Amino acid sequence: MNKLQSLDDFVKVHGVLLAAAGIPQSLYKLLFQKLSSDTFDGGHYFQIEPIEDGRQRRLLSTSDFIAKHSNLFLVDHAWTFRLSDAYKQLCEVPGLAERMAALMCVDVDLDSAIEQEGEEDSSKLSAVEIVEREMCKVKEGQDYMRWLELEELDVDDHMLVSLDLPSKFPNLLALSLCGNNLSDVEVVSKEVTRLNNLKALWLNNNPFLENSNSEAAIIQGCPSLEICNSKFTSNYGEWALGFCGGIYDKDNADCAHQRDHPLESVTSLDLSNRSIRNLMNKAFNPEEITSLSYLNLRGNPLDQNCLRDLFQLLKRFSCLHSLEVDIPGPLGESAAEIVEALPNLSLLNGVNTSKIMESGKSVVDSMLQPRLPKWTAGEPLTDRVINAMWLYLMTYRLADEEKIDETSVWYVMDELGSALRHSDKPNFRVSPFLYMPEGNLASAVSYSILWPIDDVREGDECTRDYLFGIGEEKQRSARLTAWFHTPKNYFIKEYEKYKNKLQSIKIASPVQGSSITSSLFCGDGRTLRVYADIPQVEEYLTRPEFVITTEPKDADIIWTSMQIDKETKKATGINDEQYINQFPFEACLVMKHHLAETIQKAHGLVEWLQPTYNLETQLSHLIGDFHIREREKLDNLWILKPWNMARTIDTTINSNLSAIIRLMETGPKICQKYIEHPALFKGRKFDLRYIVLVRSIDPLEIFLAEVFWVRLANNTYTLEKHSFDQYETHFTVMNYRGKLNHMNTPEFVKEFEKEHEVKWLDIHSRIRNMIKSAFEAAAAVHPEMHHSKSRAMYGVDVMLDSHFQPKLLEITYCPDCTRAVTYDTEAVVGGGETVKGKEFYNYIFGCLFLNETNHVSQL
Repeated sequence: MNKLQSLDDFVKVHGVLLAAAGIPQSLYKLLFQKLSSDTFDGGHYFQIEPIEDGRQRRLLSTSDFIAKHSNLFLVDHAWTFRLSDAYKQLCEVPGLAERMAALMCVDVDLDSAIEQEGEEDSSKLSAVEIVEREMCKVKEGQDYMRWLELEELDVDDHMLVSLDLPSKFPNLLALSLCGNNLSDVEVVSKEVTRLNNLKALWLNNNPFLENSNSEAAIIQGCPSLEICNSKFTSNYGEWALGFCGGIYDKDNADCAHQRDHPLESVTSLDLSNRSIRNLMNKAFNPEEITSLSYLNLRGNPLDQNCLRDLFQLLKRFSCLHSLEVDIPGPLGESAAEIVEALPNLSLLNGVNTSKIMESGKSVVDSMLQPRLPKWTAGEPLTDRVINAMWLYLMTYRLADEEKIDETSVWYVMDELGSALRHSDKPNFRVSPFLYMPEGNLASAVSYSILWPIDDVREGDECTRDYLFGIGEEKQRSARLTAWFHTPKNYFIKEYEKYKNKLQSIKIASPVQGSSITSSLFCGDGRTLRVYADIPQVEEYLTRPEFVITTEPKDADIIWTSMQIDKETKKATGINDEQYINQFPFEACLVMKHHLAETIQKAHGLVEWLQPTYNLETQLSHLIGDFHIREREKLDNLWILKPWNMARTIDTTINSNLSAIIRLMETGPKICQKYIEHPALFKGRKFDLRYIVLVRSIDPLEIFLAEVFWVRLANNTYTLEKHSFDQYETHFTVMNYRGKLNHMNTPEFVKEFEKEHEVKWLDIHSRIRNMIKSAFEAAAAVHPEMHHSKSRAMYGVDVMLDSHFQPKLLEITYCPDCTRAVTYDTEAVVGGGETVKGKEFYNYIFGCLFLNETNHVSQL
């Protein structure tokens, strides 16, 4: 076989993959050559450089010139895995954790250098010695003590009182007590409030601050305080602004020698992340800060100022040419509108304003700060990698002609590929590629292909777009939160608007009228013909009123697990006069994102539905909710579920915001607040499967089967962080994987009541009301669901929290009823009769089509 034929074969076998990767046709031959010879020559063209104090790397070009589409490079995959296997592989594969930690720049303790320096410096003074030294300076006639730092000196409440700082240094302007062991807010407040001239106080990393009201108590007792724990108080003024402008520091804390306008020399002012709510301040004005040319307002809510007033104030700073703000943020959602309102600006977030106006860009994200990984000293490398990997991972899903793989593959590019940082205007593109040297999937080897999409010169940073092909219509700015620190205030406001809207919803439940359905059986001796593609129905529907037929077109009743649409009707001969076991538009109940939307539209916020977000449309709301929970130190564990996958396929549990956002890449999902504290049965998690029968939507006619069943997890429940990938700990559906431990419902209820000292009938009553409310929501929001020829059975999955309040998990169309037909059980509710498994479909069909109520109760 000659070379040309080999290339043709390569293109023939890989044509779809080449097109999907977007690789230019002009590079096909070079790609084939490098793949065939396994050529990794990137080292001749690029150099990796550490930045951000070694916490990140970037890739630089070392070639004189690389023209657009002139070359391509193979990038190896250093680690490829299924998500559930990640932690296990890091623990068990020799050298993997070490390589990944080095690649992700988490292999060295951040404070190791500081610790070593501290070990070498044996002469470090204690708090008492520092105070005595400063007292000597005062006695020797040196200037009054204005600035005192007592950081990380093990100062506790008793020592703070004994130091008696207010008596020794009454003129203190700035005091830092960071990193000590102060635990009593009353003691701390009593001491610092005696410092009448105090302008700045740093108490970060002290135990007493864990109480959310501690900071407010300190500020209230210090009326002259302008800075508290690096944040501006509402009293901030000239001193605080001077501190941020570089006028006041440890060596120059006093303003006595300054002129009447001490801020007039300030040209650059960084006010980022100072929690400023009101910018309208006597000191912050152009008459005081006459030379201001650079201003950073990122990370401040500024929620006490209206947009018009902010623009008017900033416009008065005639020298202001460079501004950094959150976009979206307090100055609006459009960079172009900010530039129009402040015509003197030449730079906005580091971007030339003329370029912003040319592109009409809404969000300027080129100056977003990278979300660098965090870890603690001594934390295992495996844990560091699990936390940091979401900044580096990429993903694909395998598929052949028969099926698509249920589980996505995640991978980390090698050191060269992982050094590529993000840019909105990248000069390179990267795509995953499966090379099949033998022409089949079994021989496939995965690579990433890197090629220039712009001219690149020596010294240029090589970048890629982390969100290639994803624009604002797909929530680009919000998704960048996975890698960058985006404006928290914007997302919090978006969430609060969303929450307020839901809280205002009050829709009346649909009025239940008298039954409009009637029995299909006329009593004339003619049986009802049933077509079913579910073996259990064929086997267990034994009532004489029904007979099974193998032809759909001949049936009176179609009972199928398939979706019946126009095409299906045409292909099978099904007509509009036949009864079908599905309702039109029932997706509003059985698809997870639609279920949440339906309930929220009808009822707003309800206790029985966990906070739920459709990540395809509500990512901003989720991020805002996450930030608020983080700020208020609430649990932040979430479960991600595909819209319409069953059996917990592609379902994950995570508390890492970057991970939650990145998991969107494996398909449409909802993100739902995880029930961290469920009711347990003998230490194990469980949920309950109920069967609901719907005869009519308008008026609403729904029935609850007396028989329900419990599904138990196999392992003891835990919130240990490495347990969330353990299916048999956090999930309960064991029909398809894991060991199924069946427990009869009456036995479970009896033991549960004994274990928790509760009455099951009280719990059951709450569950009934919840299920009824869910179907009432569908009837109210989607009346188009009603169809006179529809009758359906749904599975409703319920979990109890630790207070025994029910939570709705999901509603399933045509549920698997293997448990119901396999076991005889005594009804826990209703008449308490024994319900035989083989009679299950007899009474289901009796309720839906004969208007009977045996072993069911109307909701």
